Order: sequence, then C-alpha cells, then structure tokens
Amino acid sequence: MKPFIIIILMLNSVAIIAQQKTISRKELLKTAIDQSVKSAEIQEITMVAGLAAPKHVHPCPVVGIIKSGEAVFQIEGQESVLLREGDAFYEPKNTTILHFDNASAEKPLIFTAIYLKEGNEENIKFIK
Repeated sequence: MKPFIIIILMLNSVAIIAQQKTISRKELLKTAIDQSVKSAEIQEITMVAGLAAPKHVHPCPVVGIIKSGEAVFQIEGQESVLLREGDAFYEPKNTTILHFDNASAEKPLIFTAIYLKEGNEENIKFIK
C-alpha cells in the first residue's frame, strides 16, 4: 500500500509542476482606484473604422483591454498614446477623456471596458 501512495504523491507533484510550466502571467495594468467598488459592469464595445469618441467623463473608474484594433487614447493634461491589441487602459473617474478614437480607417476597434461602480452611477457622460 505504501508504494501506491508514494506513486500517487509523485504523480501529483509532476502534475503540479506541469501546470506551473503551462500557465504564465503577464501584468497588463496596475493602478490605484480612488473609491470603494461595490459592483462592476463589463461591456464589449465595438467602434467602426475611423470613429472618434466624443469628449467624455466617466462617473466611475474604468479599466479595460483592447481586444482588436488600435485606439488613440488621451486623458486631459496627458500625452496621447496608441493602444494596441492586448494593451490595458485606465480612465479615472470624473476626468475628461479627450480621445478614445479608432486609429484605423479600415478596421473596427473592439475593446472590453470594466466600469467599477460605487453605486448606481452612469457609465459615461458626453461633454458638449
């Protein structure tokens, strides 16, 4: 019976080592959130080729990741950046977003946005 238990333990060890070699982690974004989060709303958003989002603010913090395409992203007071497929982003609450634009004139931009909510605030407010 003891040899059987030893073999089982060895097989478990091999399985754990194999899992550790097949799972990798890549940090995409690390940021402080300036509020308590009571709920999250996750949306996949598609923007047609060449579309520029209007100037806007989010009443809650937003984190997200570019699924496909490229976006020109600019927070007021900061330089614009080009977000590519796999890049993560953070939009602070109540901060003007000057650009979240599809950088391509041919391809759609698809991204996932996660709205981190304290209550029942709206996801977005457009600035006229």
